[in-house]
Amino acid sequence: MPFLNLHELEEKQIVPGFKGHFVHSENITFAYWDIEAGAVLPEHSHPHEQVANMISGEFEMTVNGETKVLRPGSVAIVPSDAVHSGRAIANCRIIDVFYPIREDYR
Repeated sequence: MPFLNLHELEEKQIVPGFKGHFVHSENITFAYWDIEAGAVLPEHSHPHEQVANMISGEFEMTVNGETKVLRPGSVAIVPSDAVHSGRAIANCRIIDVFYPIREDYR
């Protein structure tokens, strides 16, 4: 299926305050997040490479011990197995790209 409408996809809450729609290609997962202000992403790691694209709001993110506040236009690159966490300072929209596919998000 080459064309999708995000609003027709099931919305999933992965951790409290993080709701998303997920699109999977053959090798990549795209996560379209709506994140509530104050929501916390606990420290974790995964084998997937991740690129976080900040669309709106403010999100404080820590990757391998380095912390930065992300604002619209910011991009964070999370290497495979990197320990990372975050906190939404304001309501946020973030698009994450994962390689390889996040089977746990299907």
